[in-house]
Amino acid sequence: MSVQIHPSILSADQVNLAAELVRIQDADAVHVDVMDNHFVPNLTMGLPVVTRIAEVSPLPLDVHLMIEDADRWAPQYAEAGAASVTFHLEAAQAPVRLARELRAGGVRAAVAVRPATPVEPLLDLLSEFDMVLIMTVEPGFGGQSFIEGTLPKVRRLRQLVGTGPLRIQVDGGVSRSTISALAQAGADVFVAGSAVFGSADPAAEIAALRTLAEAPLTA
Repeated sequence: MSVQIHPSILSADQVNLAAELVRIQDADAVHVDVMDNHFVPNLTMGLPVVTRIAEVSPLPLDVHLMIEDADRWAPQYAEAGAASVTFHLEAAQAPVRLARELRAGGVRAAVAVRPATPVEPLLDLLSEFDMVLIMTVEPGFGGQSFIEGTLPKVRRLRQLVGTGPLRIQVDGGVSRSTISALAQAGADVFVAGSAVFGSADPAAEIAALRTLAEAPLTA
């Protein structure tokens, strides 16, 4: 399964998002962080802005909901034009029902866990999801340092799912210095924010990250 790079526009110029999207059009998708200042201590964009991004983006939207009441709001982001919607296990009352509702709406359903949340409760439910996002920093802010203690969690999940269709995404502190270890552990979808948008040449940075992530697959 090929690796994917999803730059996070949390680290982009928020006043010029349309132009920023053009700068990353060599990526596989754009990662859109939605925060409500309740589930995490930060406030970003909401449904109207995401709807507009979907209308102008040259890339599919990978929407990551860091919000309370995910059961209510996640389907609305699917209707807004997202290709994939990720909700947090910690914020969903009925994660299986929600994942099925998202899939019925024609989008990929993904579930996320914080660094301290174990993946074991998901093991009997993995067929309900297209992707599991393992946060490698505490959710809420970009530019944080990678938490190395999340690597064993990525490794355990990969050993359990093997080479099946389930994607394993990682988000937080992904850069040239960490992406190889994450790929070796079994991640195959990488969210990179400041590493990409903080670069003078985002396209070159995306290419470099992709090469580093693919190296363990060809070793």
